[in-house]
Amino acid sequence: MSSPHSRSLCCCRSLSASGGQCTALPSERCPLVDVASASNHAHFHLRHFHLDLQINFALKVMSGWMVLDVSPLRSGVQTLVLDCHPSVLVRSVDLKDPERLQDPPQSLVFTSESFSEFGSALKVVLPEVRAQRELQVTIRYSTTDGPAVWWLDPELTCGQTRPLVFTQGHCVCNRSFFPCFDTPAVKSPYSATIRVPDGFTVLMSASRSSFCRDERVFQFWMDEPVPSYLVALVSGELQHHDLGPRSRVWAEPCLLSCAVQKLEGSVERWLSVAEQLFGPYLWGRCDLVFLPPSFPIVAMENPCLTFIISSILESSEFLLIDVVHEIAHGWFGNAVTNATWEEMWLSEGLATYAQRRITAKAYGEAFTCLETVVRLDALHRQLRLLGDNSPVSKLHIKLEPGVNPSSLMNLFTYEKGFCFVSYLCELCGDESRFDRFLRDYICEFQFKSVVAQDLIHCFLQHFPELHSAPSRTGLEFWRWLTSCGAPLFEPDLSAGGALTQPVYNLLRLWSDPARPPDPQSLVTFDLSSWSTFQIVLFLDRLLDLAPLTHELMSRLSACYSALFDALNAEVQIRWLQLVVRSLFYAELPRVRAFLLKHTSRMYTLPLYEDLASGAMKSSAAEYFSQTQRRLHPNLRRSLQTLLLSNHSAGGGQGANQSEGEPEAKPEANHIETHSVNQNQDAGKDQSQNGGIAVIQNGGKAVQNAATQNGGQKLNGTATNQSAETQNGGEAANHQAAETRTNQNAAFFSAQKDTELSNQNATQTQTANHSSASSQLPRPSSPFVHWSQKQSIALTEL
Repeated sequence: MSSPHSRSLCCCRSLSASGGQCTALPSERCPLVDVASASNHAHFHLRHFHLDLQINFALKVMSGWMVLDVSPLRSGVQTLVLDCHPSVLVRSVDLKDPERLQDPPQSLVFTSESFSEFGSALKVVLPEVRAQRELQVTIRYSTTDGPAVWWLDPELTCGQTRPLVFTQGHCVCNRSFFPCFDTPAVKSPYSATIRVPDGFTVLMSASRSSFCRDERVFQFWMDEPVPSYLVALVSGELQHHDLGPRSRVWAEPCLLSCAVQKLEGSVERWLSVAEQLFGPYLWGRCDLVFLPPSFPIVAMENPCLTFIISSILESSEFLLIDVVHEIAHGWFGNAVTNATWEEMWLSEGLATYAQRRITAKAYGEAFTCLETVVRLDALHRQLRLLGDNSPVSKLHIKLEPGVNPSSLMNLFTYEKGFCFVSYLCELCGDESRFDRFLRDYICEFQFKSVVAQDLIHCFLQHFPELHSAPSRTGLEFWRWLTSCGAPLFEPDLSAGGALTQPVYNLLRLWSDPARPPDPQSLVTFDLSSWSTFQIVLFLDRLLDLAPLTHELMSRLSACYSALFDALNAEVQIRWLQLVVRSLFYAELPRVRAFLLKHTSRMYTLPLYEDLASGAMKSSAAEYFSQTQRRLHPNLRRSLQTLLLSNHSAGGGQGANQSEGEPEAKPEANHIETHSVNQNQDAGKDQSQNGGIAVIQNGGKAVQNAATQNGGQKLNGTATNQSAETQNGGEAANHQAAETRTNQNAAFFSAQKDTELSNQNATQTQTANHSSASSQLPRPSSPFVHWSQKQSIALTEL
């Protein structure tokens, strides 16, 4: 770029050695270095990959093979290096030359080497091949419960009748699902064949699917290129209801009617508004699946199939924001993806901006401004805690080797990113012109991965008057991306005044601890008519003042406690945090009732953090003993560590990531209530200024438990289980199955013999017919396992 303001945006990491200039030829793209990936993805072109897996719920194992269609970009490449994980047991690697199908596959030598706490490197020795020669590499493997793969026993599901498994790939977890180029810089189409026992449905983030009822085989095709972290799978007792011609909701039977009631008529409306603003929806389907409370984040924008935590169904306004945010990712994040984790704001900041443009069109400026006020409130709260010079407040943070990219996820990724995009809109001076620019940006880069340089270069091309006037006040792209502290610009939110002003007026009445408001002065404030975001703003501001006096809490309780108790969990948790921090024992029974009811991390952990930080620690231990069997093992271990720790006022800061608990991924504009971990955890979903409600802005929350720590400790005992599995045998798997709870023993024993038989048959077939992998179906091919008459599209179920 010729502009002095954008010259430093080059993605080259060797700028200091080259005098600040990019050394790449003008016709070439500057090479990207992803220090979170062990792979040599820059040496290969990944054309397509196929997964063929059998899910064994009894043993909690997925086993089968994958086929990668790759081409070396230059001659002399002797090694293929893929991202992998210790929870993955690779049994063999074969090579097939598509130009010599008559030849048997060639067995390849491979090794596994340590890379980081969140993964390993699978190194495969290749024969000498010429550049651009297409190769088919078949990897036979099995995976257990690494950071991407979550096995839920029946009692951890909503229906509590059958187990469920799902995957969660963001940021760098899918390397424990399948060996891959686990970097957002690499995109490819994929297909999958998944086999499950009777009574289970499989869904994947794919554009097309079919199902053979007799053989219990599901087939999927993703026709467009996607990065590895957006490949997602869920299998369990799932039913569906069509919401529109291209949208469907999936859930466990006990949840389905509630989900339909909350979403019917809305998804298509949101899609239509988004298309008016940003151009055609590129993914065909826009389905949603609600997962049990153990889902580690609020929502995840997997293409064609958004994953959403069922707990959010209680909070209609938060559900609205979360789903709209994930829809916005269809354009920003999924279609155009950040090429490096160091610039996640390119996905999250743009998606947050797009989400607010959609809600402003659908629900008005006032509602959108109110939601934005709540989010920016949390951003400034977190900044006060961390300090203006905190490096986590940068938009572009250099990722050091060995650091999990999820540690870069924070409120700034979403809210400071949103403010930067709003600043670009302000620069051009016309919102409708800026919408047209975003449409052109999507058209130019769709299905590609980009860096900030691409966005700003495209912006300056679209608005040449800015490009020709580099001295214009405020044209500070580099400062935006690299400086610490608050956003340099925030949009005008005065349109929300009709909704925010009553909140501020009420807060003034309660702001003096020594003088509670006169009852008569409160008559004009009817909180029962307020929106959730108004009450959340009110409680967040009160939490800023905590602890409150006993007299003030008594008055607040008399005025509002019964109302809050009847509202959704987003309101209840904030009131209960105020109760705990103010040591208001009269309301403590409601804390216990809340923790007995809610088992999701986003509602459980914040309260335990506050309870464990002071005089109520004994109560925390009591509540935990009563509820721990209903908690996912990863969350259970986090809480055990928290309660056993001797942290002072910060209460469980740092405990969030204990025992393999993953990093948080701030969620689709969801306001979390975790406290900030002041080491490198400061911005994950636990961004809460000492525990005060903090936003999970943007789209995905708490990538928890073994999800984003890449499974360093692999869910406690999972590492040992994985090691035993890799040593060979079924013994570890049998032992894992036997350790399941007594309530599930009958269910699993009924399936075990059948599933083991099927699995062994599949593996024998794999060993005897290794060349079959070269003939696996591609997106344009018919099924090879059954006739078209036997299979039906999932969308036709």
